[in-house]
Amino acid sequence: MAVSFLSHELSDLCIGKPALKSLPISSTVGEALFALRQSGQTYVSVWTSDSSKPETKSCAGKLCMVDILCYLCSKDNISSPAAALKNPVSVLLSKEAAALVRCVESHSRVIDALDLILEGAHILLVPIRSRKKLQPHHSGIFCWLTPEDFARFFFNSISVFSPIAACSVTQLGLVRSTDILAIHHHDPALSALPLIHRALAEQTSVAVVTDDRKLIGEISPSTLTGCDESVAAALAVLSAGDFMAYIDWCTSPPDAAVRALKSLLKKKGMQEMVELMDVVSRPVFSSSTSSSSDEEGEIRKRPGRLRRLGSYSSRMGRRSEEAIVCHPGSSLVAVMVQALAHRVGYVWVVEEDYGLVGIVVLRDILKVFRDQFAEQFLIS
Repeated sequence: MAVSFLSHELSDLCIGKPALKSLPISSTVGEALFALRQSGQTYVSVWTSDSSKPETKSCAGKLCMVDILCYLCSKDNISSPAAALKNPVSVLLSKEAAALVRCVESHSRVIDALDLILEGAHILLVPIRSRKKLQPHHSGIFCWLTPEDFARFFFNSISVFSPIAACSVTQLGLVRSTDILAIHHHDPALSALPLIHRALAEQTSVAVVTDDRKLIGEISPSTLTGCDESVAAALAVLSAGDFMAYIDWCTSPPDAAVRALKSLLKKKGMQEMVELMDVVSRPVFSSSTSSSSDEEGEIRKRPGRLRRLGSYSSRMGRRSEEAIVCHPGSSLVAVMVQALAHRVGYVWVVEEDYGLVGIVVLRDILKVFRDQFAEQFLIS
């Protein structure tokens, strides 16, 4: 079995993966936004070239819709989002951006590539095999792998890692119970901006809780990646609870909710955010939501929205679902089923009454497999 695992190349995980859209470092934030919307992908990669050797290029980092939303809602840009879209895309890249993306050869061992993920890489760029000879920097030759892809690889051979598959996440020490990213439902959604940015960096999410720490939903980067830039307007003025309801509708909120949001923006003097909403093209849907004189009430139209476990609209058009949860005694395999089925990199850990205990992160699960693999097969 050790020989079987060692024989797997990274290309085995790339089957069916699309090419990752790429942009030059000279692009603007608006052009990055357009590329994300047109490609329908979660990420775009940004490339820079050596001035002395233009043909030599390297990846400067990756961007997603959440990076742009956080940028538009930052203190310097919230009053003039249109101007912010004209800035160079480099303003979205942190000093660590290049380290989050690693280029790996397709013939690399899966176990070696996993080590790069555990060292902090968010995605691995892998050349797509082609009959044509393409230059390494060509926009069409790279696909990308995430921790989810590695988790699926190990899950498909979960029996190899018996008995840890049946152990609870608590027994395995996988529950992160300290420094949990959380916000109260009545707090301004904008106050969660640093938490959203951090959740993106840590590949987790922001819990939305009641005053007694009951989990009622989340503000998830994985959800926001499937939204458009008009969601920045909702983030700017709504409460965390109302923002959850708004992003549930993703790119097709009811007309009444849009009108209510625009009214709130105008009252706060955020006319440019209103204009940002107007320029975003939307599919035309007839809304069944009746009008109401209570503007904020229109946003949280669904009865009991804050009294039950919150729901969210997943990225890429997947239907709205409840926040993914498990219990302290849930087995490793059960938690993996939850995470992989819903395509998230984490699972919230709650008590029976939904009291928030902590969170299990997919990257931590991968480390358990890596340690077990090293122990069983003596692979360092």
